[in-house]
Amino acid sequence: MADSPQSWEYLEHLQGVELNRLYRSPPSTLAIFRKILSGLAKHFVMTMLYSPRPTPVKDFELMVKSGNAKERQMAIDQLRRYSIIKEATLRSGKAYALSPDFARSLRQVIGGGGIEGQPFGEVVSPATPQPVSIDELDDYARQQWEGILGFMVGSSNLQELQESGEELPPPGQGVIELLKAGRLISVQGTASRGQVASITKEGFAFVLKDVNAQIWELLFLYVDNADQLNMDKIDVLSFIFFIASLELGLAYSTASFDRAQHQTLQDLIALGIVYQPLAASTNGNSKVTAPPYFYPTRLATTLTSSSSTALATTSTTLGSSLQPNSLSHHAANTNATPGAGSGFIIIETNYRLYAYTSSPLQIALLSLFINLRSRHPNLVTGKLTKSSVQRAINIGITADQIISYLTTHAHPQMRRFAAAEQARLDARKALRTSGPDGVADENDEHDMRVTVVPQVILDQIKLWQLERDRIVTHTGYLLKDFTSHAEYIGPCNYADELGVLVWKDDKRHVFFVSRIEGVQRYIKDRREAGSMS
Repeated sequence: MADSPQSWEYLEHLQGVELNRLYRSPPSTLAIFRKILSGLAKHFVMTMLYSPRPTPVKDFELMVKSGNAKERQMAIDQLRRYSIIKEATLRSGKAYALSPDFARSLRQVIGGGGIEGQPFGEVVSPATPQPVSIDELDDYARQQWEGILGFMVGSSNLQELQESGEELPPPGQGVIELLKAGRLISVQGTASRGQVASITKEGFAFVLKDVNAQIWELLFLYVDNADQLNMDKIDVLSFIFFIASLELGLAYSTASFDRAQHQTLQDLIALGIVYQPLAASTNGNSKVTAPPYFYPTRLATTLTSSSSTALATTSTTLGSSLQPNSLSHHAANTNATPGAGSGFIIIETNYRLYAYTSSPLQIALLSLFINLRSRHPNLVTGKLTKSSVQRAINIGITADQIISYLTTHAHPQMRRFAAAEQARLDARKALRTSGPDGVADENDEHDMRVTVVPQVILDQIKLWQLERDRIVTHTGYLLKDFTSHAEYIGPCNYADELGVLVWKDDKRHVFFVSRIEGVQRYIKDRREAGSMS
């Protein structure tokens, strides 16, 4: 199976023909327009949407101030990467036109006309005394997602979960295979005798992400492996965008679904993205069947949301597995401000750690790189040691990931202490430089950086990793053999602006990038412009 795609970058690797097929679906077109495109790219699309002729390049230059030429080019590059625009030729020169499929679907979404069938789902009224509530949908999605994360951190680390009497639903074999395909876990044992998972470096990075990013990473993995399930990946991706366009709390009919859509629906149920209640058979026997309708959960309805509030609500409501409190305590706090006071870790300069949490999953994550010493109600203690850190490094977790975890979940008291230290140092610097003869110390800039986690802890974690790993590798592309400095410096600076530049050597006219597509187009455009002049 393929490696884990890097979230939305997966779409950039689809061929133009595949993207055009995807754009024939109005929900897919709306999702990409809302979720992926930058504000300037959206402006360009709306400007071109109802234009009968291609838009000259000069018109794009007029839409943006001359000082923002880089932003304009980046927006155009983004539209080209997703095959939303294509080059056209006018008498006046070069121009761009919208993809016919993309333009047609977006106009249908905006105007509401010319749409065949019901691309945004058929709402039904379930024949039940009480419809499924939003709270019930949230509970279902949370339990399914916690079951997946619980399996990832390894059942051997979840003794606290069993002692507390809480039970997480184990993920299905299909979900386990998906996690293995993305190299998020390594598994020992068999499905019949029981499987024990060990989290990998990629898996640890996965659990540090917000819920929405986690869901998309698994969904793109699922799409990438659709061929092995005898399904077309574009059809699967279109169906996922369709599910993402639905409304929370409503039931939708499955009457028009084909075989592949029914199979995808069942797989989405296993991820907690969709809920389908079971109904007793009408034949008089004891068999239980699925009714011809389903409910999208909050995991589904915020998939393509561009609202930071909606995404924060999802992380707060459903992300309890990574919250300091357990599931039972979290249910009463769904109205809390996301991120406010959510830190629970205190770590001292003597490497002792105190974690104010009762979450079994959070404790299991800590045990990956901390030697736990004792457990009390709502508190666990432990110590960061060389052996515990290198144990984590042995399974692929990096020092930067450990530092990110400790910083992200630092207790508010640690943040207040760091802020007070920062203010004290700022005041001292102001006193030294406020007088007529005051001169700032050249080392002040370094001294002013007060970290939330003590600097001695950060340095030591990195040193422990360096003892084992003194070489850092990057996958990418080396560009060389430029004939002049002028030919070299343009693409190199452009790669830096795109954020893909990893390394460069100005003397040898060589640089290394993590991605090549945008730089290739830049070099091609420069050569074409040079040949025309």
